[in-house]
Amino acid sequence: MSTSKAELMDVIAAVGGAYYQDFAVVAARHGLTPVQAKVLGAAVRGPLPMRAVAEALVCDASNVTGIVDRLESRGLVRREPGPQDRRIKIVTATEEGRAALLAVREDMQVVHDALDLLDESERDQLHGILQKLLPELSRATAPGRV
Repeated sequence: MSTSKAELMDVIAAVGGAYYQDFAVVAARHGLTPVQAKVLGAAVRGPLPMRAVAEALVCDASNVTGIVDRLESRGLVRREPGPQDRRIKIVTATEEGRAALLAVREDMQVVHDALDLLDESERDQLHGILQKLLPELSRATAPGRV
């Protein structure tokens, strides 16, 4: 019997939900709200304009300002003017921010325990499969795409 796309989508949603729940609980233990931790994670992947943060969070830019203010006051991110347009503010993770996110990920014991159920070959296979899906899913959820 072949697995349907609907069944795969259910499993992906359940895994994603469980990951996010563990992430949120651990982030709180590190003094971060889930949204602050998500913004920090995005900034660790690379500098991004405040507008891109708002689009990724599907929220108003004014909400992002408060989130970034709190992260910046803790020394986890910094805002810099855009290279071509100084009115655009770019959010960049600091070394302290990178360390904080790494600490959150290291403390996500529920996820670590689940991943420990896979052997090295299975982890490699899962990584390859997810890497194959990621570009299309990223394009599908990119701001401005309907």
